Amino acid sequence: MGNVWTAFFLTLIAGLSTGIGSAMALLAKRTNRCFLSVSLGFSAGVMIYVSMIEIFHKAQDSLVSQLGTPAGNWVTVLSFFGGMALIAIIDRLIPSEENPHEVRSVEEEGAQSASSSKLMRMGVFTALAIGVHNFPEGLATFVSALQEPSLAIPIVAAIALHNIPEGIAVSVPIYQATGSRLKAFRYSFLSGLAEPAGALIGWLLLMPIMSDLVFGVIFAGVAGIMVFISLDELLPAAREYCQPHLAIYGMISGMAMMAVSLLLFV
Repeated sequence: MGNVWTAFFLTLIAGLSTGIGSAMALLAKRTNRCFLSVSLGFSAGVMIYVSMIEIFHKAQDSLVSQLGTPAGNWVTVLSFFGGMALIAIIDRLIPSEENPHEVRSVEEEGAQSASSSKLMRMGVFTALAIGVHNFPEGLATFVSALQEPSLAIPIVAAIALHNIPEGIAVSVPIYQATGSRLKAFRYSFLSGLAEPAGALIGWLLLMPIMSDLVFGVIFAGVAGIMVFISLDELLPAAREYCQPHLAIYGMISGMAMMAVSLLLFV
């Protein structure tokens, strides 16, 4: 039970990091675009490496032990791409103008000439969009932290960095619409609660049927979700914020850090 609470606490930290982005947006007049670029690239590197090198193979081992080699390998691959399909469908259901993963900065949000009602609508719908996106991310973070505590810290850090620009996307339009920093921060902060909520709801639904087979399917799906988020959201955003090479350097640094941390626990 202690592991469950630890995993939930780590997922809560990752989700509520949207509040960091909100604070940055409300206190800073300009976005440190190059820092965001490197940070997002770093997050992508961590998530891609740990998904492909560690999570995928642990899921494969679990499924092969339950189903045999041919069937276990097939189910692992299908579950991996199933996780990708799930997050892709969620992404497609959200209009691009309200998608929290469309690249924005403090300056760009502040330069929009729109009515207060339109800005308020933009901020609220962005918060809702983040909530929808963060449900599967929360479950992915939670399952990873629950199964492999040694992987939890870098994954939580990667998700937290990824959530910072989302806090900017929520808080700036709401602040401009209402003039209230507190209200803007509150909406941004609450949108991050979808991540631990996704972890909690997912766990309650899965706990009665949890087995090595179910775990293997979920873990492979988690790997697919993380790789999709990295390729579809983190890397494109990182390349847009500053020089494209910085994003790649950040990604390689994230992979190297993850590789070293895994070796230290072998």
